[in-house]
Amino acid sequence: MTCLRIRRLPALQDNLIPLLECPHQRQAAVVDPADPEPVITALEQGEMELVAVLHTHHHWDHIGGTTELLRRWPQAMVVGNAKDRHRLPPLSHPVRDGNSFVLLGRSVEVLALPGHTVGHVAYVLPACITNGQRQPPELFCGDTLFSCGCGRLFEGTPAQMLGSLQRLAALPLDTRIWCAHEYTAKNVAFALAQDPHNPHLQAFAHHVEQLRQAQLPTIPSRLEVELRVNPFLRCHAPALQAATGKTDPVEVLAELRQRRNRI
Repeated sequence: MTCLRIRRLPALQDNLIPLLECPHQRQAAVVDPADPEPVITALEQGEMELVAVLHTHHHWDHIGGTTELLRRWPQAMVVGNAKDRHRLPPLSHPVRDGNSFVLLGRSVEVLALPGHTVGHVAYVLPACITNGQRQPPELFCGDTLFSCGCGRLFEGTPAQMLGSLQRLAALPLDTRIWCAHEYTAKNVAFALAQDPHNPHLQAFAHHVEQLRQAQLPTIPSRLEVELRVNPFLRCHAPALQAATGKTDPVEVLAELRQRRNRI
């Protein structure tokens, strides 16, 4: 199985652009290229060809670099939700929920995740065996799931977002989560205000503080960790139901999201 290297390319104010590289083939793919410059620099330094651009949703800070990248690498396939094609750069490979395709020698599965936008999708690279070792699944989830948070509900409903998050929560526990923004420190501060007695969250907050003080990224996170610390994945937890005054998980999520919006 092809061995991939995944890098985070900082862009704009707090974007993290995932770059998937296959060094021995000198090929790469990018997810949600907000800005073309860091992608071009990384590809030129590595003498790599861009073979694919994957879009999770239509917001400008996720598609802004695509046009320039395609000028440099016009043969790159462009992937995105077929239902959102009128709001995305021209798609050579429109996809739908449940579709799969091969990228850099790896299988990629498409998950529809309405909530942040109605046409949001994620891309999952299932676990594989490389050189006799298991490589964990990789999740590229745009603005649906953040470390210790979730995206704003610009177009979808709380029920849709809860369903999307529950779908991600069912992935293997060792799934690595590549979200699109470095929001973790702010998300942790909010989570602690809602769930102050959560020992896993307290330990995670210390870990995040150490990373940020060292100017290191907090992404990727792992699903096993997020299930313990992320309030939006724990809407069924009694502590968060008590904190919000709600018992229905959809209402818990809606209340938490409204509170987070005010910060």
